[in-house]
Amino acid sequence: MTKPILVMKTGETLALLRARGEDFEDWIGAGLGLAPGQWTVRCVAQGQALPGMNEVAGVVITGSPAMLTDAAPWNDVAAQWLREALASELPVLGICYGHQLLAHACGGRVGYHPLGREIGTVPVTLTASAREDLLLGALPVSFPVHTTHSQSVLQLPASATHLAASDHDSHHAFRVGARAWGVQFHPEFSAEVMRTYIQERQQALLDEGLNVEALLRSVQETPAASGVLRRFAVLCGK
Repeated sequence: MTKPILVMKTGETLALLRARGEDFEDWIGAGLGLAPGQWTVRCVAQGQALPGMNEVAGVVITGSPAMLTDAAPWNDVAAQWLREALASELPVLGICYGHQLLAHACGGRVGYHPLGREIGTVPVTLTASAREDLLLGALPVSFPVHTTHSQSVLQLPASATHLAASDHDSHHAFRVGARAWGVQFHPEFSAEVMRTYIQERQQALLDEGLNVEALLRSVQETPAASGVLRRFAVLCGK
């Protein structure tokens, strides 16, 4: 790959994990299977300028503790950049907040899920349309993923192809154009990271009536979901 993949950083992970020297971009870089010089990070949430379309091979948009409906000014900057990326057919992969930001940029609607938070390791099921998809088509029809979110894509962009759903969230993955995807789940998370999220938020989860012990017992590794990042890196090289 002659150009790096951009990791568009929209926020930071938990303080406990950052104290260990880990953040979204570190897990994403490892998941892509690339050497450090083959990917680069720009923190759009802190006002860092985004590169030109011809400077990168693709972009992965990270998750964030922020809520899209808070309408931070940098969202507009990122959304406009993503629309230009789509027009130039640059490969795009939005994760969690990035998934929602991509949907928003393309005319979808994002907001708090009416059933509340989804967190833990959950099964998602591919739609019939996903069977021919370049990124997700080789995955099993149903597979476990790690997820943690309160907001969701409530309405897909009109141009989107619906690719995957969970029992809780009907819009877990979609594609717009030929090479731009959003996934609500976290392919970069390990089981340890997922457990840490549950443990760090356990009081809020209990207050919401969720069974923390059951959530922790259900956590497992998610090799099919993790493979999405490596497959995306391959697509960026084509």
